[in-house]
Amino acid sequence: MGRLIINADDFGLTQGVNRAIAELNHEGVLTSATIMAKALATAEAVEIARATPSLGVGCHVVLVDGEPLLSPGEIPKLARPNGRFAPSLSEFLRRLAVDRIFTGGLAQEIEAESRAQIGRLQSMGVRLTHVDSHKHTHMFPSVLRPLLRAARAAGIRAVRNPFEPVWSIQATTGAPWIRRAEVTMLRRLEPAFRRIVAEEGFVTTSGSIGVLATGTLSAAAVASLLAKLPAGVWELVSHPGYNDADLAHAHTRLTSSRDLERSALHAVKQFPALELQSFAELSCDPHER
Repeated sequence: MGRLIINADDFGLTQGVNRAIAELNHEGVLTSATIMAKALATAEAVEIARATPSLGVGCHVVLVDGEPLLSPGEIPKLARPNGRFAPSLSEFLRRLAVDRIFTGGLAQEIEAESRAQIGRLQSMGVRLTHVDSHKHTHMFPSVLRPLLRAARAAGIRAVRNPFEPVWSIQATTGAPWIRRAEVTMLRRLEPAFRRIVAEEGFVTTSGSIGVLATGTLSAAAVASLLAKLPAGVWELVSHPGYNDADLAHAHTRLTSSRDLERSALHAVKQFPALELQSFAELSCDPHER
């Protein structure tokens, strides 16, 4: 059986998300979380991160459906005039396409905003173990390279591999067919991802599981995935929380599923032989990834 990093995204989104992450780490079923640099409960998340050495903490870089740290004037291609990012991944991808064909300069803005978000967290005393991105925007090469450059400048050398392997897709139960098709299609980007990660001198995992199950990750789904976990270092991507009043006002489609995923992670206890770790322990040995 392989090794597993169990990561919770959206650390700092709300107090209920923060509470779930702290509880799950204390209960031994969560090893890592990625924190948003500018969210409703970021300050509280930073306090939890600093007080919880058993929790590996990465930067959850937000480039879509959120608010940047830099002003719209500093990143005019990345931010709307209202001071927010593109609200959807589809709009963000259109901006990438237009920039690549006609204008250029968006990569520099992505790097600058990523540096700002990483730097904000480090200045608040958070020791960052790795980076990933909201809605997995770093799976696209034009986002990945500037993000890695920003991370390397901050002393970070590990990044999430956002691609779900075929065995995990097949083992995932209850996911909508359209999302299954999307996750399968996006796997075509993995070879470019691995090439860029190697070129930039970063380490990553064998892949992610639970991406397909986002919004439907049940205890049964977790058990099904872990029962088939092969050798390597894998990341279980999750979005636990409490579906409270704050979450209802947050920019997220994941509401009732936060409670579902919070409960689902306890299925890890059915696999006592499974070795859990965080990105801080990710090996530099390519034969172990």
